[in-house]
Amino acid sequence: MPQLSLHSPIGDLTVSEENGAIVAVDWGWGRDQQETPLLRRAVDQLDAYFDGTLDSFDLPLAPSGTAYRRRVWQALCDIPYGQTRTYADIAAVAGGVARSVGQANGCNPIPIFIPCHRVVASAGLGGYSGGDGLDTKRYLLDLEATRTAG
Repeated sequence: MPQLSLHSPIGDLTVSEENGAIVAVDWGWGRDQQETPLLRRAVDQLDAYFDGTLDSFDLPLAPSGTAYRRRVWQALCDIPYGQTRTYADIAAVAGGVARSVGQANGCNPIPIFIPCHRVVASAGLGGYSGGDGLDTKRYLLDLEATRTAG
């Protein structure tokens, strides 16, 4: 599976491609680097996102998961840049309950591109399983809030 890594403000990230679609974003530097046109585009879009010059991604995504998780992840993709929704809001769209949405978020194989960081608890930030946890979630939310405020 071709992978390409990049340095980002939230740590090294590795993007993976399979069958012409992005299938994963993992924290850390991938062992094997293989640049493809799609992976180059994905890394360039992530760089632009972190630079504050891109607020929507234009990439084919193919997350592997159950039908329910894919519904949740699609609902996450519908959250506008710089905005948040609660776990209950997503459950109202995708089905299930807040807890099942949280579990689906924790299994999101393509974070940032599928913006699970935009989902918050009704009484606070909620959780985040990527990078440095809540510090990473705060960074991503602040990055988007700063850009939409300007």
